[in-house]
Amino acid sequence: MTSTSAPADTSLAPETLNSWFKEHGDLLVIDVRSAAEFESMHIRGSYNVPLPLLSEHTNELADRLGSRVVLVCQSGARAQHARQRLGGAGIGTAYVLTGGVPGFASAGGDVVRGRTRWDLERQVRLAAGSLVVLGLAGGRFVSPKIRMLAGAIGTGLTFSAATNTCAMGQAISAMPWNKAAKEPTRETAIQQLPVRSGASEETAAA
Repeated sequence: MTSTSAPADTSLAPETLNSWFKEHGDLLVIDVRSAAEFESMHIRGSYNVPLPLLSEHTNELADRLGSRVVLVCQSGARAQHARQRLGGAGIGTAYVLTGGVPGFASAGGDVVRGRTRWDLERQVRLAAGSLVVLGLAGGRFVSPKIRMLAGAIGTGLTFSAATNTCAMGQAISAMPWNKAAKEPTRETAIQQLPVRSGASEETAAA
């Protein structure tokens, strides 16, 4: 695997990605959302490698990626985190799709639609908002200690923004309603990717 320099601008407009599908045969679009979100709607031709899986097996997956990689999620936050992980593994040319999958669909991009679900980021907002309201109401009418719940959630969300991570999102993604019929594994995530020129035989057979 050869380390490459990061592009000057790592963001990619939906319109540009749409044209790249027609112009570049080496294009690889990696969707780092959960399998359930991918099942609900995804860009046609993209590959699903959920962020936790990518983070755990970054080097192995990086060995299968070429020089034209676009990372997508719902809004761009998870894709940006994936780009940072891949950058540490020598893939410095990955782009992040602006507006995520919904933005691509709104721009007229070709997407595959399935069962409708709330996306993970919307679920996080609902859970956080509900817990804050519960904490404020409980602190006033039941016990002042419950008010601490709202503060704890606010602190957690602030830390999440500062570190670009989301423990609440990871917890919610593990819920049964966020599971797809077939959850990706290390083996299926690697095997689905095309073998790029120069990839090791061991990696290609993984």
